[in-house]
Amino acid sequence: MKTSTKSFLLSLTLITSPQTLANDDFTFGLGVGSLYSGVGINAGIQSKVDLKYISAGCVSYTSQEATCGMGIGWVKTDLFDFQTPNHGASIYIGVIGSELDYDGYQAVYGAGLGYHYFFNGIGNSGLNLGLTVLSGNGDYGRLTGAMLQIGYQF
Repeated sequence: MKTSTKSFLLSLTLITSPQTLANDDFTFGLGVGSLYSGVGINAGIQSKVDLKYISAGCVSYTSQEATCGMGIGWVKTDLFDFQTPNHGASIYIGVIGSELDYDGYQAVYGAGLGYHYFFNGIGNSGLNLGLTVLSGNGDYGRLTGAMLQIGYQF
């Protein structure tokens, strides 16, 4: 079993454990960026200070095909010395880009660290913005870059 599959299954188990769910709410979102694995959606568990999520989206489109993938992540807002839970730091593991292969475009998986701003706080529905610095290994070398983010959490 691939390392990325094992990491995904372990993270999903931790996210959905009964102890984790005790004081948290389910949420889903739509947008562009690492919270949404490109252009896509996420589903997660949010509290007043963090958001644990899984996401599915597409990172590139051509007239013939789209390169899509999944990701997992965690955003935490109580790392900073602010009075409001609007500023969050995140870690993300999942699809970060695509590369051209002999079969067409293939998804490249990797990891990233990011900053996010939740206009209504992380525990409430609302608009969010962010930037995530990403890096991963493709078949033809290392892919490094950044992903801007804008979305809405319901």
